[in-house]
Amino acid sequence: MEQHLYESVHEEFRDLCRAFLAREAVPHHDRWEAAGIVDREVWRAAGAAGLLGMDVDPEYGGGGQRDFRFNAVLVEEIVRAGCTGLGFGLHNDVVAPYLTELTTTDQRERWLPGFCSGDLVTAIAMSEPGAGSDLAGIRTTAVRDGDALVLDGQKTFITNGELADLVIVVVRTAPDLGAHGVSLVAVETGTPGFGRGRRLAKVGLKANDTTELFFDDCRVPAENLIGTENHGFYHLMANLPRERLGIAVSAVAAAERLLALTLEYARSREAFGRPIGAFQHNRFLLAELDTEVTIARTFVNHCVAEFNAGRLCATDAAKAKWWTTELQNRVADRCVQLHGGYGYMLEYPVAKAWLDGRVQTIYGGTTEVMKEIIGRGLGL
Repeated sequence: MEQHLYESVHEEFRDLCRAFLAREAVPHHDRWEAAGIVDREVWRAAGAAGLLGMDVDPEYGGGGQRDFRFNAVLVEEIVRAGCTGLGFGLHNDVVAPYLTELTTTDQRERWLPGFCSGDLVTAIAMSEPGAGSDLAGIRTTAVRDGDALVLDGQKTFITNGELADLVIVVVRTAPDLGAHGVSLVAVETGTPGFGRGRRLAKVGLKANDTTELFFDDCRVPAENLIGTENHGFYHLMANLPRERLGIAVSAVAAAERLLALTLEYARSREAFGRPIGAFQHNRFLLAELDTEVTIARTFVNHCVAEFNAGRLCATDAAKAKWWTTELQNRVADRCVQLHGGYGYMLEYPVAKAWLDGRVQTIYGGTTEVMKEIIGRGLGL
């Protein structure tokens, strides 16, 4: 089915992304997987290629393109190249709007040039050992002390956590106000009292550094407050649809890649004297998966267009996130089965995609949380 989301300029950008990944990422990814972290230089190379801060104003070194289709193209090509260690999606799709929409002129001048060049890697610290999707349950605090905010607490499952030079930390600034007492504070590398824990051993996404972060009497300049004090929860709610849309884009791209790999295998692998795709059960299964992936792609493309028009609501973003990520896992499971024993071997990309994709229904808000959001939208 022909899709009509992208224009020629986006396809030109796609070619740039593919060339970059083939040159700077694919040859190194196995080594990155073994090391558990990507080379810092790939971030600077991405900045030089114009792949970071595409929607940041040119005066700060960005691309000046307030068009999420460019973000979507980059995410799709990273997935299709199998370069899941690159944390560019979190940097561009999740952190960027906090730094472009909620910062002061001074903050933008301090952080955005490095953000776009790749000299400043970013992360956002929401999850805690006792609070994941329930952001209202966070315990990390920030207490004013003169011209500083003093942070105490712990964060976990932080993507880009080891490489990050700037972390947006979700903290409680007015504990007695519940969700109305949450703020966002930028913590920079080298800040006294800011520490990083072990690199977490994950099931998949091996090359993407994920760590624990610790704040022990961590003194941050008060001017590092992002947005309005005690309005952090609302800032997060406003930006989460964009994060969830980015996850949905990656999920559809992953499902499409898995399906393409499996179709090729089904045409060439023989059993009982004929290609396995010639068996009715397998043919029907692939027909079902192809149909579902096409429907998912159509809805996600619609959501990208709605986001660009300023109309994507939290409910539709939740629908896209849970449906596409559950589909991605279902497609991965069926494709591993169709590969037989080879599907369980990590030398086959379908096996690695199966492992890497499992977290998709968890981060950015679990499937269950997405259904709660949709249910509330129904007035239930």
